[in-house]
Amino acid sequence: MSTHQPIAIIGAGLGGLLLARVLHRHDLPAVVYDRDPSPTDRTPGGMVDLHGESGQAALRAAGLYEQFRAIVRPGGEVVRILDRHATVRREEAGHGTGDRPEVNRGELRTLLLRSLADGTVRWGAQVTGAHPLGDGKHEVTFADGTTITTDVLVGADGAWSRIRPLVSDARPAYTGLSFVEFSLFDADTRHPAAAAVLGGGLMFALGDGQGLLGHRDADGSLHVYAAFRAPEGWQAPAALREDLLDRFTGWHPSLRALIAEADGPLTARPVHALPVGHRWPRTPGVTLLGDAAHLMSPFAGDGANHAMLDGAELGAALVGHPGDAEAALTAYEELLFGRSEAAAAQSAANLAVCFREDAPQGLLDLLESYEELGVRA
Repeated sequence: MSTHQPIAIIGAGLGGLLLARVLHRHDLPAVVYDRDPSPTDRTPGGMVDLHGESGQAALRAAGLYEQFRAIVRPGGEVVRILDRHATVRREEAGHGTGDRPEVNRGELRTLLLRSLADGTVRWGAQVTGAHPLGDGKHEVTFADGTTITTDVLVGADGAWSRIRPLVSDARPAYTGLSFVEFSLFDADTRHPAAAAVLGGGLMFALGDGQGLLGHRDADGSLHVYAAFRAPEGWQAPAALREDLLDRFTGWHPSLRALIAEADGPLTARPVHALPVGHRWPRTPGVTLLGDAAHLMSPFAGDGANHAMLDGAELGAALVGHPGDAEAALTAYEELLFGRSEAAAAQSAANLAVCFREDAPQGLLDLLESYEELGVRA
């Protein structure tokens, strides 16, 4: 038996949840479907800095800005850039204005979930297929055999979206860079050397075309990514820690301690991106947001911010064009395409700069050029 939902959002990430929140504020019914069995089934990730013109603007549109400020981590805007010898080449203590405050991604997601009416998110709903029915309507099939029909279908389901093929043949491509993600818990007590080198906020330690990127979470743990060039299809070896230590031979002992003392599992994460300027022809009744629309590397800090702004702008378009979904989706995509292209281009350029052979010099030069132009990096 199939049920009908006027607006169906596939994916309960930050963008999909923010869209649902904006719609519900304006009494537009929408349901979010997510493949995870529960909201706690997947590790939400570490800290995210929310930009005033995107992530924070989206939270204002959702009526959640003041609640967001209550979960901001003080001091999270501190940034330090090191070379492979652990020499601090640049350190920013933050502007003191809170213009890019840091917040735990999991706490932000919880804030969005709690702002929605019970039953808005349907957990354990893994999409297996979607196809058009005509007149802008679509049918979505789930792994348990149930189906829904919808007037507006929104793919907010991430990098490997099951909704994207309805509008685009594009698929994420490997950037040539891979991450290995890991954490160090209770760092000041258990890992003092690693905690000291990382500092109180965000750290970039770069050199030889690779790097260690980390930040301090509110609970005192360190969340770290080892980044390096690897061929497409690279598979993490069984002895992944030893492999990383070999890759970072010659780096300062305090930086190698981040790897050597990592707690829990080490997880390989190849970095993929959609083509810069990814767009699609207006397709009746369906659109995309977040990584499904503009997956990019994390080197502009824009992924989560733009996903949330996508949700806010799509919500505003649907509210502003009552009864005319096509006008709403057209208006939304006109904003989306140019904005996301600029962010994706910056992300790709920053990746190349960060992993030059003379790193961290490229990043230092880039930040200096921003200062000369009076631009906030």
